[in-house]
Amino acid sequence: MRDINLKSTEYFEAVARLGSVTRAAEELGVSPSAVSQQIRLLESQFGVRLFRREKRRLVLTLDGDRLFQTTTQAFAAIRNARSAIVRQRDLRNLTIRVSPSFGVRWLGPRIAAFASTSPEWNIRIDATPDFTVFETEAVDLDLRYGLGGWTGLTVNPVMNDLVLPFCSPDYLRTLQAISPDPVEQLAHARLIDSVKMLYRWDLWLAANRINLPGLSYQFRFDRSSMSIELARQGGGLALDSLTLCLPELERGELVPFCPAFPVIDFAAYWLVCPPKHFNRRIVSRFSSWLEEAAQEHEVRARALLTGLGCHFREGLGPELIGPGPDTVP
Repeated sequence: MRDINLKSTEYFEAVARLGSVTRAAEELGVSPSAVSQQIRLLESQFGVRLFRREKRRLVLTLDGDRLFQTTTQAFAAIRNARSAIVRQRDLRNLTIRVSPSFGVRWLGPRIAAFASTSPEWNIRIDATPDFTVFETEAVDLDLRYGLGGWTGLTVNPVMNDLVLPFCSPDYLRTLQAISPDPVEQLAHARLIDSVKMLYRWDLWLAANRINLPGLSYQFRFDRSSMSIELARQGGGLALDSLTLCLPELERGELVPFCPAFPVIDFAAYWLVCPPKHFNRRIVSRFSSWLEEAAQEHEVRARALLTGLGCHFREGLGPELIGPGPDTVP
């Protein structure tokens, strides 16, 4: 590359593309004589003629055309890269990290509504179970699933998790045909284990004073979205978050296993970021929008469950283990 005169090559590409020394000079912001001089230098370096003049027109020679085909692609790529870099530098970006299932099933269907209120911003959703290391990663905020308490960060509650066993209507009828006793139904059910849930089957069974000898799981998933989908298809009984499957319950595709068992109700979704990130107007704007969207969701979810005969047991996640309610069936 040190043997190639890039300036002369740039001038050559402009002349060949525009078909005129004068027009090339105007594009490059130099005089026509400067362009002609650079063309002569390049021809001297290559030892060939790159142009020939026909009736006051410049026409590429065979060697000139070969060089032009390569240089015009290269300079076009450089110009495109430069434009992309400039655009990216000037764009306004909001980067959010979120757990995959929450991102797909809750945030995904709603993010367009937020985007419509902030059309000047580009929004990137990074769906991963890993929390952001804010000191080294260019992420504005996390929407975290957990029990809170992350030190050194602003941790704002978004909404509670509502956890209950559910399945498809057909699968529930299959269980009810075995026995009218919900505990006996559980003993015959295919239990779907969502391994990333804070509140899993072993905690739920202990909290409700249910002992299932030889407890096993025919299905285990590290994504709640997979557990929910299998339950919707009639594959078994899932213990998971209503936050992630409210539409399916509203449509009747999923139903509570037994409303007599209380819905586990605890704070589990949080907006997390360094305090200074709230100095960005877009972060504060998103936080306010998220609070409203989460509140609307919780009102819908609680109303639906109440209408289905469910009641709630509040607590602090896994600390809920203790004596079960007196109304355990």
